[in-house]
Amino acid sequence: MNTEGSAEHWAADGEEAAREWPEVLDELEIQVLEAEHVLAHARAEEIAAWGRRATDWIPPSILSPIPLELRERAARLLQHQLAVAERLVERITQSQRQRDVAARMSHAPSRPVASFIDRAL
Repeated sequence: MNTEGSAEHWAADGEEAAREWPEVLDELEIQVLEAEHVLAHARAEEIAAWGRRATDWIPPSILSPIPLELRERAARLLQHQLAVAERLVERITQSQRQRDVAARMSHAPSRPVASFIDRAL
């Protein structure tokens, strides 16, 4: 077994993975900006659909630990993601409440109608 070749291969993979971190962060940032756009411009159904499409992000398996020079950017991005996710949940919850109220109103018994009886007859 050639351990020296393996070490070189590991170093090359680590360098390649470190080069990929900016691209990964760019992609995540685009997704957060898209979510913000949906929140700002979409109807309730589209916002709910966006919330349902979200899945946990799993980093690509070849990524090395995040390089030190990108940690601050990643931390800011994480805070941005959490803030947008919170707003998304709030909008979905608000929309659901509005739908519940509308459903109760449409299924409520109709109001009694005033009846006037002419006693002069």
